Amino acid sequence: MFPKIIVRLALLPFFVAAVSSPAARAQAGAPFVPAPMLPGGIVLPLYPSDSPLLKRERLHEEEKYNTTSGGVAGGARVQSVINIHNPSIEVHLAGGRASNGAAVIIAPGGGHRILWVGPEGGDFASFFANYGVSTVILRNRLRVDGYEPTTDAVNDAFQAIRLVRANVAKWKLDPAKIGIVGFSAGAELAAPAALFFEEFARKNDNAADPLAKVSPRPDFIGLIYPGPTPFAKGATPAIPPNVPPAFIASAGAGDRVHAVWANEYFTPMLVAGVPNVEMHIYGNGGHGGGMKFRDGIPFGTWHERFVEWFRDLGFMDKPGTVTKAAKDVAAFATKGGK
Repeated sequence: MFPKIIVRLALLPFFVAAVSSPAARAQAGAPFVPAPMLPGGIVLPLYPSDSPLLKRERLHEEEKYNTTSGGVAGGARVQSVINIHNPSIEVHLAGGRASNGAAVIIAPGGGHRILWVGPEGGDFASFFANYGVSTVILRNRLRVDGYEPTTDAVNDAFQAIRLVRANVAKWKLDPAKIGIVGFSAGAELAAPAALFFEEFARKNDNAADPLAKVSPRPDFIGLIYPGPTPFAKGATPAIPPNVPPAFIASAGAGDRVHAVWANEYFTPMLVAGVPNVEMHIYGNGGHGGGMKFRDGIPFGTWHERFVEWFRDLGFMDKPGTVTKAAKDVAAFATKGGK
């Protein structure tokens, strides 16, 4: 069952714009473009409206939101969204981004039925801003709305990487510090992004596409209580020699199936000798929740471990500095990925 769609206009002023201003454009037959979910956000559609990857007859349809209270910063916020036909990114540039130029694209989960853009999206904007890291929230297309996650949603992830990288000069970001962190079903986008970026680049090398020559390869990925990765069910996809580093976290027995999927990604990387792949399987905890406190158990601090890993690999160094991650990737690739 879908969550009840509730619009609390009095509690969420920016949500008024999200449901009214785009609606006026939709009535005029223009593609629906959501207003920012959080103040200061920059919303960009992933594709031009005439892209063959879109269902043009549905571009005008409004997204549908569920709001709630109790976000990281308190107060009401958009909790989840469905009916996404014009996928987009919402960019939150960190005030201190001149210190590192890094950007994290967040792919929320929701089982391909909804998109948890609140707890697994917007809540991270202020958290990463504390470190001078910019946050980009991905609104990808969903199975419940008639799309195939393994193609449509994964394409959205690649396109998000290209779109952010294409705007690094304008946004004062470092093109070598653009990565994607996926939660649950969102990790089903992040994991393929680490493996199949060359295939996507080949298939989308259209001269008419302004992003055709922009790399879709993420510089890092995160898999947080992940859904099935390309290694599930005994599959053995090729690991590219320049596969990006990965941070993986999940509860263990309390979220066993997702811990198994996490391990299915980690083990082939470890066996292959891929550098800087780190995994935390916690003894206690359950599925979902983003950064919630979790009554003080260690799983409630996984995001702090991510920052430690992120800093250790050089993603918080000055813009333009070659990261430890990039050096290690180059060394691994020179050896032929062995």
